[in-house]
Amino acid sequence: MLLAIFFSAFVASAVCCIFLIRTQHLHARLTMDTDLAGVQKFHATPTPRIGGVPVLLGMLMAGGVALWAEKALSGLFWLIILAAMPVFLAGLLEDLTKKVRPLWRLLAAFVSAAAAAYFSGSILPKIGISGVDALLASIPLLGILFTVFAVGGVCHSVNIIDGYNGLMAGVAFFALVAFAYVALAVGDIPLLALCLAGGGAILGFLLWNFPRGMIFAGDAGAYFIGFLLAQLAVLLVARHPDKISPWFPLLVLIYPVFETIFSIYRKKIVRKISPGVPDGLHFHMLVYKRLVRWMVGSRETKHLLRRNSLTAPYLWGVALFSIMPAMAFWKAEWMLKLCALLFVVGYVWTYRRLVTFRSPRRIILQKKG
Repeated sequence: MLLAIFFSAFVASAVCCIFLIRTQHLHARLTMDTDLAGVQKFHATPTPRIGGVPVLLGMLMAGGVALWAEKALSGLFWLIILAAMPVFLAGLLEDLTKKVRPLWRLLAAFVSAAAAAYFSGSILPKIGISGVDALLASIPLLGILFTVFAVGGVCHSVNIIDGYNGLMAGVAFFALVAFAYVALAVGDIPLLALCLAGGGAILGFLLWNFPRGMIFAGDAGAYFIGFLLAQLAVLLVARHPDKISPWFPLLVLIYPVFETIFSIYRKKIVRKISPGVPDGLHFHMLVYKRLVRWMVGSRETKHLLRRNSLTAPYLWGVALFSIMPAMAFWKAEWMLKLCALLFVVGYVWTYRRLVTFRSPRRIILQKKG
C-alpha cells in the first residue's frame, strides 16, 4: 500500500509534467518564465514555471490511493494538503501574474501554517534549548506563534534555493528520505505515507526538471514543497517529543534555513540593503560562478543549459553533509547540535572562500570553448 502511494504520486506528477510541457504553446502567455536577463535568472530559453501543479496533483493522487486503501492514513494526509492551499494558491498566482509580492506569499505561508496547527495539532512542543522549552511549555500561544513563524520561514527558504535545474527538488527529495527513515523507525505510518507521497511527486517533477530544465517548480511548487517539509519536521517532533529531537529536522533542513538567515545578515547588516532586494551573491550562485566554469562565456543555449545542470550536484552534496549525519545520529541530540554547528562553520568558511575568489582548484569544473 505504501508503494502504491509512492508510485501513484510519481506517475501522476510525471504525466502531468509531460502534458504541460507538450501543451506549453497553449498556455505560454500565462505560464512562461521569459525573463532571461534577471540577476537570479540562469536559464537559456523561455520555460513553463508551473511545476507546482504536477507536484500537487501527485499528492492528490496519492491521497486518493490512501483514502481508498486505508482510511486511517488519509485523515492527516488531507488535512495537510488542505492547509497548504493558501500558500500554494498565492505562489500559483505569482507564477501566472508575476504581481504577488514576496510579503504576501510569506503571509500566505503563515496562514497555511496556522491552519495546519489548528486542524492537525502540528505545534512544536520544544526546540531543544532548556530555558526556551520551559517558556514554550508555560505559554502555549508562544509555541503556536513560533511554529507559524518557523513554518513560514522554511517555505521562504526553500523558495530561495530554487535557482538551478534540480537544485531545490533534489534537496527536498533527500530531506524527505531522511524524514521517511525516522518516521519508519518510530513506527509513524501516516507520516511515512506523507513522506513517500511527497517523494514520489517531487521525483516525477524532477524527471523533467533535471537536467534539461523543461519545466520549473515556480513559486507554487517551491512554497508547497517547503510547506510540506516544514509540516513533516514539526509533526515528527510534535507526535514523538520523547523520541525525536527538534534538532533532527533542523539539521535535515539547515542548508536552506541557514542560507536564508545568512542572506538576511549579508544584505541587512553587511550591505545595508533590504533583505527583499534580489542579488547574485547567494551561495548557489557563487557555486555556479566560481566552481562551474564549464564553457564560461559561451552564450550558446546548449552550453548555458549544461552549465546550469552541472550546478545542482554541488549543492546536493552540501545538503547531504547535514542530512546524512542527521540520519546517523537522530537519537543523539548532542551530536545533532554539534553537526549543526560544524555545518554553519563550514558554510561560512566555504562562502568566504568563494566570494574572495579562493576556490580550491581541484573542485572547479572547467572547460573552455
